[in-house]
Amino acid sequence: MNKLNKDQIRDLLPHREPMLLIDELYDIKKLSSATALVKVRKESFFVQGHFPENPVMPGVLIVESFGQAAAALTASGLDKSTYENKLVFLMGVEKARFRNPVIPNCDLILKIQAIRSHGKVWKYQGEAYVDDKKMADAIWSATIVDRK
Repeated sequence: MNKLNKDQIRDLLPHREPMLLIDELYDIKKLSSATALVKVRKESFFVQGHFPENPVMPGVLIVESFGQAAAALTASGLDKSTYENKLVFLMGVEKARFRNPVIPNCDLILKIQAIRSHGKVWKYQGEAYVDDKKMADAIWSATIVDRK
């Protein structure tokens, strides 16, 4: 499986509209790296109030998009019994830099990589681009926990 559409991502993640931000995951290298697509549109819930006269995707949602892409990458590479009835929670963000504003009507491309894993704790890094322009980058960690 080298590409996941939104329905397949929905099968892996507990996120639902409007908080399911990832539209596609592709160039998947099992448990290692992938590229995600986030379609940022003027109709997106987060730009309608942030800011009406000068809409921009909030940085915190760029980080959330990184996290969703990483969770989908990890879940797609694990045996279903390993992630079934589990959730992935963000544990920490070591670095997040927002270099340029993400303006609606663009495709935000996230290049993510799993740096390491230790048990249920994973560490990732990612870079976000619009066209070839770097918009943001981050290093973060997450853990897999029981749904209860």
